[in-house]
Amino acid sequence: STLLTINAGDYIFYTDWAWTSFVVFSISQSTMLVVGAIYYMLFTGVPGTATYYATIMTIYTWVAKGAWFALGYPYDFVVVPVWIPSAMLLDLAYWATRRNKHAAILIGGVLVGMSLPLFN
Repeated sequence: STLLTINAGDYIFYTDWAWTSFVVFSISQSTMLVVGAIYYMLFTGVPGTATYYATIMTIYTWVAKGAWFALGYPYDFVVVPVWIPSAMLLDLAYWATRRNKHAAILIGGVLVGMSLPLFN
């Protein structure tokens, strides 16, 4: 891997490092979303929890986007997925199906849908 070739003059190194960083970043975002959603479904009775997490992730991604741009990468290098409407849908689905035995299936489907922006 060119990641192991520490050479400041090698553009491929920077490309691979950026790609690796983006993958790690995406995995951390997904993990945060899943942990937040599981905690939300198991332990909270507060509406809007998913939207709260989505807002945090959106701001976090804007900061990362600005950091990459400051390093000289194109502004479009980091895509900011549109999590908030999906999270609002998750909140709505949860509150609409709280007493429904099929709620887990519906919420699982919403979570899968929320992951799609990562592959935009």
